[in-house]
Amino acid sequence: MQLIRTEINKINFKDEATHRLFHGRGHCFPGYEDLLIDWFKPVVLITLYRKRDEVWLAQLVELLRSLIVKAEVILLQERNLKNCPSRILFGELPKEVNAVEAGLKYRLRLNGSQNIGFFPDMIQGRRLVKTIAADKKVLNLFSYSCSFSVAAISAGAKHVVNLDMNRGALELGRINHQINHLDLRKVSFLPLELFRSFSRLRKLSPFEVIICDPPADQGRNFQPQRDWPKLIRKLPLLIQSGGDVLLCISSPHIFPEYLQQLMLQFFPQAKLAGIIYSGDEFPELNKSKGLNVLHYQIK
Repeated sequence: MQLIRTEINKINFKDEATHRLFHGRGHCFPGYEDLLIDWFKPVVLITLYRKRDEVWLAQLVELLRSLIVKAEVILLQERNLKNCPSRILFGELPKEVNAVEAGLKYRLRLNGSQNIGFFPDMIQGRRLVKTIAADKKVLNLFSYSCSFSVAAISAGAKHVVNLDMNRGALELGRINHQINHLDLRKVSFLPLELFRSFSRLRKLSPFEVIICDPPADQGRNFQPQRDWPKLIRKLPLLIQSGGDVLLCISSPHIFPEYLQQLMLQFFPQAKLAGIIYSGDEFPELNKSKGLNVLHYQIK
């Protein structure tokens, strides 16, 4: 537990911001590769990727309560158990909880599915979007709860088109814009499957920024080896010259080099401007296996 104590003691709890308290999935802390701990004031969220016994969990709860005086709830997600709901280890879950990042709020769904609607390790990707989105027309593919759209509109984007098959996620995305008092007239929400609705996107194009953030693996709907090549082939038909394309990788089985090869093959006029990594709160033994955002600029 000393490794966890040391990492949490680095965090400043005086602000309202969301923090990754412990990032074991980066393989920098031997014995804790299965563990993530996040702070969404006033909730501590523990995420486990393998079974841990109840005595160990009780010790962890005691440690967290001693270190985080503002913690009112400690919640556990057991990702090793398929479709298992979260369970409360301490306290009572508030009706509404938001992630807070750079002054923006993102509504969380902590007591339902295992995906809470917000990915803290994408912080650098949202920062990048803010730097390039002003006065731009943006396409946000696989938008889920639309955090990229919130970042873009808050930075002055002209319009953002959010596309995702999950209607419930898009409704959460709408809420995320509303709680930040953003103009919904500048935002579209399309509950569509990408490859079946491409003709509709063609009519809405050209876009000046395209964000591609597909799930690591979504069964029949998105399989990385099958569908990344299909997606990259279509990008030249949607983006205008001088535009920006962001390719986001969230799977340890897909590496930046793979997408770079696909871009050279199917979109050679796009030039790699840089690769964005998650940042200091998300240490990775091998950065290629962590979250990556490839930023391309179009000639």
